[in-house]
Amino acid sequence: MGNAVTNRRALLREHYLLKALSEDEMDRLMRFSAMQSYKANDVIFRRGDPGEGMMAVLKGQIRIGIMSAEGKELIYNLIGAGHVFGEIALIDGKPRTADAVALEPTDVVVVRRRDFIPFLEADANLCIRLMAVLCERLRQTSELAEDFMFLELRERLAKRLVRLAELYGRPWHKGVIINFRLPQRELAAMMGTSRESINKQLRVWAEAGWIEVDRGNIAIRDIVALSREFQT
Repeated sequence: MGNAVTNRRALLREHYLLKALSEDEMDRLMRFSAMQSYKANDVIFRRGDPGEGMMAVLKGQIRIGIMSAEGKELIYNLIGAGHVFGEIALIDGKPRTADAVALEPTDVVVVRRRDFIPFLEADANLCIRLMAVLCERLRQTSELAEDFMFLELRERLAKRLVRLAELYGRPWHKGVIINFRLPQRELAAMMGTSRESINKQLRVWAEAGWIEVDRGNIAIRDIVALSREFQT
């Protein structure tokens, strides 16, 4: 139990939104936060569910996306350990705008809106940091929309892999490994295309020696070359 509490505190302390809190404030926040565990494929929340607060991933992986009436899935984001999601609910408390599903056994720390609002009311600097987090989310959404409008699949896929490597990569003797599984079905849903199209492009890069793909795991051997795909 002690290690779990320590890990939860460390995770919250490292987040940009919370790192400036005093030790007393962190103690208060720890009393309000709770840890929840999910199995692979468990639904954490659905689009339209009440927005009760934000969550931080202690371990595991979360898929954020929506499903159309025709059953077509679009993945907005993949959230790994050390990252936070659901911040918008801290502000407006309105229904969730997307589904969140655990892709593997996952532990999340939950901070509920009703407990966090007093922190915001008492700390103007915390409000400003929260606004900065929300602005970054908005920029990411705008960038995603622009990418779909103006970039080819090759460019969009390269950009997403480089971004995931920056967020979740770990050093490897040949380059960087994205530190969770990326099945081609998930990549296709992120890119709004077919699995076959993703497979074809990954093979091109693998044959060029830029990446290695092994049963859903992707390692980037030449991140500079891959970056040129969307920077030219």
